[in-house]
This record gives sequence, structure tokens and C-alpha cells, in this order.
Amino acid sequence: MNTNTRTHTSKLVLIGLITAVLLLMAYTPLGYLNIGPLAITFNMIPVAIAAITLGPAGGAAAGAIFGMTSFLQCIGIGGTSAMGVILFDINPFFAFLQRFVPRVLDGFLLGYIFRGVRRLSNTSAACLVTGFFSAFLNTAFFMAALVLLFGGSAYIQELMGGQNVLVFICGFVGINAVCEMAASTVITAAVAMALHKAHFVPAARVTPLTQSCARPLAASHTGGTHDSCR
Repeated sequence: MNTNTRTHTSKLVLIGLITAVLLLMAYTPLGYLNIGPLAITFNMIPVAIAAITLGPAGGAAAGAIFGMTSFLQCIGIGGTSAMGVILFDINPFFAFLQRFVPRVLDGFLLGYIFRGVRRLSNTSAACLVTGFFSAFLNTAFFMAALVLLFGGSAYIQELMGGQNVLVFICGFVGINAVCEMAASTVITAAVAMALHKAHFVPAARVTPLTQSCARPLAASHTGGTHDSCR
């Protein structure tokens, strides 16, 4: 079996496993801890793992699965979201956008966040940062879409109670967001580093600049210099 075939097979295995984990978490108490109108969700963790191991496209695909299962809760499939039911009654299409699009965008951006941080630091730090931003962006995009699409509704206006939008968002997500960020940071890093040791995380790309800067001694022996490394 050649390298390309093994890589393709590994990606298929990962996609299947991540999809299975997301569905398991979505349709069992493992994925959500309901507290009031919001829920502490851990489903962004598999999305982060997908972004780390499969890149932006894999992260977006996992985010799409998360977003779809989240939307289905608005109609009582796989559990019920108290807020989702109300939003669906107000505007079903907006409810879909508010549940689906933020999760796809989150997964897509996480792939680039992981790559960018790893170039600046190392794999361990990149996994930690990706785990944190998985929960942070999920909350930020979810609440931004909520205010943008439903901010004018009587339901959201009542929840806001005349508060400034930022004050409302911070107060509304509260301890839920903090718990999600802490859990996502720690668990994502632990799982991703285990997958890294098992060679499921793609190796960092070496750019021509990195290669030239990594061999300064070779240049010194020939009397040359690397202008791009200065």
C-alpha cells in the first residue's frame, strides 16, 4: 500500500469516527448539558479534532454535521432545545441559518488557526489554541447570528431587557461559555496530541524560507548568506 493510499484511508477512517462521535454526542446526554434556555455543549470538540487532523475542509464538514444536529433539536429530533423551538416558531429559515452557518464557519476557520499557530509555535500549543477557539468562536458566532437574525423579535428583546448588545451576550452566555472553553481547550489538546503521536495529524509544511533558514551553517561554509533570513 503506497503512501497516498494510506493517507486517504486514514482520512476516511477519521471522518467516519468523528461523524460517529458527533452523532453519538448529539443524540445522547454526552453532547449537551442543558441549563436554562442555553446548553453547555461539547460538540465543538470533535469539530476541532476534525480541523486539526483534516484541515479547514474537514473542520467545515464536521461543523456542518454539528450544525445540522443542532438545528434538528429545534423540531424535537435528537432532543429539544428550548430556545431553538421558540426561534423555529418565529422564523424556521433564520433558525436554520443561526444553528448551521456558525458551526460550519467555526470548523473552517479552526483549520487555519491550527496551521497558523503551529507555524509560529509547535503542535502542542496549536492544539491548545485550536481547542480554545473552537468553543470561543462557536459561542461568538452563535450569539452574533442570534442577535443579527432575531434581535428585532419580541423574544430576544425581552431577554435583552434594554441592555447593550455586548452586555447582553456576555451576561447571557456567562458560565456556560467559560465551561465550554475550559473543557474544549483541555480535551481537544489531549486527544489531538494522542492522534499526533499516532501520526494522524499531518506534518507541518516546510516552506522554502524555513528550509533556507534551517541551514545557516551550510551557507557559512560556502561564504554565502541568506538575505531572506535577515
